[in-house]
Amino acid sequence: MMDKIKNNTLAIQLINLKKSFDANKYVLKGINLEIPKGSLTAIIGFSGTGKSVLLKHMLGLYQPTSGQVKILGTDLSTLNDNELTKFRCRYGVLFQSSALFDDMTVLENVCFPLEEHRRELSKEEVVAIAEKKLMMVGLDPEHYSKLPSQISGGMQKRTGLARALALDPEILIYDEPTTGLDPILTEMIDNLILETHKLGGGTTSIMVSHDLSAAFRIADHIVMLDAGNVLLSGTADDFFKSDIELVKRFVNKGIKH
Repeated sequence: MMDKIKNNTLAIQLINLKKSFDANKYVLKGINLEIPKGSLTAIIGFSGTGKSVLLKHMLGLYQPTSGQVKILGTDLSTLNDNELTKFRCRYGVLFQSSALFDDMTVLENVCFPLEEHRRELSKEEVVAIAEKKLMMVGLDPEHYSKLPSQISGGMQKRTGLARALALDPEILIYDEPTTGLDPILTEMIDNLILETHKLGGGTTSIMVSHDLSAAFRIADHIVMLDAGNVLLSGTADDFFKSDIELVKRFVNKGIKH
């Protein structure tokens, strides 16, 4: 387990987080988790273990039944809707499906968050920032005027990542970034996540995934959920050495030899 970390060095702190949707069954059963600033953390687990519900709490989309969600030192439950909207500008999210706007070009997709939240910028400044982010993720200018339907799946992921980076987020979240992709594209996205993290200048990266092989390869720290609890939190070495039967099964099934 991670040692106790001082609060001012934490990006995310979950304190006895519980969530129930029907007052009888708890999806999250008392999660205690600390994610340090500047780390690349993978949250893994079998389907139905609570990964998506946990992520939605981090984003402030769900309110806890009990417990606390502190992001960058702020308890999300203390924010009203307007404050929460503004606070979310400190995040960037790469969604599983990239979630690009179909009727906007690649460049327009990346400009969108800047136009919404950085209205003091001129159009020229917005475009310059968007182009810089697209270059950062390795997308060539020849694709900037294309619609999402006119580019490959890998390019769509790069565009989604550039949009997530547009506001220079302090926390970057990847929601199942490689689900449904072929092995070559999966490796490309994994490498892109790692490269982006290294270039992030202290950005905290969180990857929610079922892909244990990728988690072991690129993450500093791994958190495994099971039935709404943290089963194990530690380094890849901690997982290889674990005597927990479910961890051993997950490792054996998830690691590609």
